[in-house]
Amino acid sequence: MKLTSNISGLGIMTAIAASLCCITPVLAALAGISGLASTFTWLEPARPYFIGATVLVLGFAWYQKLGIERKNDVHCDCEMDAKPSFWQTKKFLGSVTLVAALLLAFPNYAPIFFPKTENAAVVSSQDYIQKVEFTIKGMTCTGCEHHVKSEVRKLDGIIEVAVSYEKGNAVVKFDKSKTSVKAITATINSTGYKVVKHRIITNSS
Repeated sequence: MKLTSNISGLGIMTAIAASLCCITPVLAALAGISGLASTFTWLEPARPYFIGATVLVLGFAWYQKLGIERKNDVHCDCEMDAKPSFWQTKKFLGSVTLVAALLLAFPNYAPIFFPKTENAAVVSSQDYIQKVEFTIKGMTCTGCEHHVKSEVRKLDGIIEVAVSYEKGNAVVKFDKSKTSVKAITATINSTGYKVVKHRIITNSS
């Protein structure tokens, strides 16, 4: 039965590997070390393979566990076997499966870990309002989006922020008398992602 616990451990490791690129931005934001957020973005292309490996490994563990229990039931001659340790039980394997499922689903609920900050910028004049699109390299999931959005919203004069990892951009509306493109760029870069270019969005854009 040691094989089952070893396989369960492998399942947890593949689930962690699949979610590491999404978990890191949250941990970095909570710890106040934003620059580490993009540390594991290189794992993102392999995420589907890690997910598949997790499903296969845990599926095999359940197959082994249930198959061995059925075999033991068939060959039982009323002799009392020693009570298996917790690590050999279905309860343990079920707990491992639940943890793995939560890890794999992490990108879907990552936003709850970021502070809900609403901008209440008082615009001194409409002439100062500027809207800029920043093209960002390195974002791989919704966790990355919310990390960038959370940091940019901390700046004075921010009116609106929309971030998309799929488009690889952030569109920021702000009062340029209170902040600047340079300050916003520096803030985004401080998260570990990289602004590669920006463009001013005019009313006709």
